[in-house]
Amino acid sequence: MSRHAIGDIQGCCDELRALLARIGFSADRDRLWFVGDLVNRGPQSLEALRFVRALGDNAVVVLGNHDLHLLAVACGCRPARRSDTLDEILRAPDRDPLLEWLATRPLAHFEAGDLMVHAGVVPQWTVEMTLALAREVESVLRDNPRLLFDHMYGDEPHHWRADLEGTDRLRFAINVLTRMRVCTNDGQINLRIKGKPPAPGSQWIPWFDAESRRTRGTRVVFGHWSALGLVVRDDVIGLDSGCVWGGALTAIDLDGRQAGGSAPMSVSCAGYQSPDE
Repeated sequence: MSRHAIGDIQGCCDELRALLARIGFSADRDRLWFVGDLVNRGPQSLEALRFVRALGDNAVVVLGNHDLHLLAVACGCRPARRSDTLDEILRAPDRDPLLEWLATRPLAHFEAGDLMVHAGVVPQWTVEMTLALAREVESVLRDNPRLLFDHMYGDEPHHWRADLEGTDRLRFAINVLTRMRVCTNDGQINLRIKGKPPAPGSQWIPWFDAESRRTRGTRVVFGHWSALGLVVRDDVIGLDSGCVWGGALTAIDLDGRQAGGSAPMSVSCAGYQSPDE
């Protein structure tokens, strides 16, 4: 069985179908890893959500910031934004089972030496710490979603501390796993930097380049950073190639023979929105 990781779909379901045809996806032998942001900004959020859910055990999905935003809006804890394309989901007759399925997806997944998250991991976290913190968030999302969504939004705290508690701890974990792009070598995060990586010499560096990163020995698969584009290295695979912004939707065979997986395969997209988070 091959594992194909796929970048941010964001409601581009036609492109997803075309990509699966291009890679020759077979439910009998393949498993698909989705790096999050199944929905929002593109024109087919409902169709994309239905399609991925129908894949059943063939799909492994981690939650992205847009997926969490959909759940917060549906819960009545957050107003929709003008740029959202979520109304079709919220009005759908199968809304409840779709949202219940989405709310049970993890924020981090580890398998066969690969760690998948939507955005990133701070340098201080090991794989085990990342998974444990993700489980903490998932537990509250399952048992008390209103508590989570009422306190999820915000950019602080900026730095990981093992003694973080309560909603500060949950918010920091969510921000790292679903929103972070850059940090300092000692793990301070900056959620306002959304474009290209800062110029050399800046204290702010792509999270995966932090010298002290404790997940460096593990290949981390992520999305979220469309301005960064495709990244394929031995230790990281970044798959947000900006489909919804007029780029492409990209997949890579994680079990390919070349270092970092096989050569990526993409399908182009006409684009629907102007990029932001």
